[in-house]
Amino acid sequence: MIKTRIRDFLITKDDWIFAVSDYFHPQGIRSTLRYVPDKEGERELNGTRYKKYDFDVSFDFMRQNRPEWVEDVHVVPESEVKQVLRPTEAINALAILDKRVSVIVKTLEDAGVPRNKMGVTGSFLPGLQNEGSDIDFVVYGKDWFTARDAIRDAKLAQGPIEDIDEDMWRKIYNKRIPEISFEEFVLHEKRKGNRGIVGGTYFDLLFVRDWEQITAPATRGKDTRRMKIEARVTNADLAFDSPSVYKVEHEEIDHVLSYTHTYAGQALAGEAIEASGMVEEVGGFKRLVVGTSREPKGEWIRSLTLLKAEGMI
Repeated sequence: MIKTRIRDFLITKDDWIFAVSDYFHPQGIRSTLRYVPDKEGERELNGTRYKKYDFDVSFDFMRQNRPEWVEDVHVVPESEVKQVLRPTEAINALAILDKRVSVIVKTLEDAGVPRNKMGVTGSFLPGLQNEGSDIDFVVYGKDWFTARDAIRDAKLAQGPIEDIDEDMWRKIYNKRIPEISFEEFVLHEKRKGNRGIVGGTYFDLLFVRDWEQITAPATRGKDTRRMKIEARVTNADLAFDSPSVYKVEHEEIDHVLSYTHTYAGQALAGEAIEASGMVEEVGGFKRLVVGTSREPKGEWIRSLTLLKAEGMI
């Protein structure tokens, strides 16, 4: 059995490259197609040109070429996997070859984050990055919070790691198309502290669970109805995970689950939130799911505590 986590990549016998998108793989590796060999492709690896596929286009391609692999994600049979690429295995070489990665690694190591808890994913992992590629930097488990604080301190020190300017925030906002205003979006995002600029390149810190944190699958239940709630967050340990998990105190909802990265880390334990999404019934309890489609409409998470403290409500 192949052991994988989110942010790993895999290469199939057809040289298709997938990003692993789940911790649990009951009938194949749950992932999303990212790159396919193509003579007209804009990227190159070891003499082979590749085309990058966005989410919707990747599903069109898979429905035409491997319809039996298409579910809510792409389920790749283990027998078709030629190689697994892990972010932790790429970090040492990239820290030598790429000055920007080296700066992030040194910043985190100086703060006490072990090198074996770091990684790089996205286009950098298979070596298909170009000049415009962002850096998707992975930190595992509880060390992620130490890393996030180290990045915050580095930005305040006005060193090689810089804060994001308004133009970049606008770009991120327009890409995500959230159901909250730009001002609310930036307020929440700045507090998260997991984004920055290094060497003119945008990067973010992505949370991935340590192996011991992987306990039970977040299976999808049956959508019953749309609901908006106000609740108090009682646990946010996995708020930066994918999906994000917020345990809440509410008369009906056990926890809020977000499948969209926009609302990862949106609230802290002890805060009051407003959340809108679909109610699912799973294993005798109910949860509110945010991000039930690629660009969810009428679904969001807002920290009412944060907005009130800033005088926005």
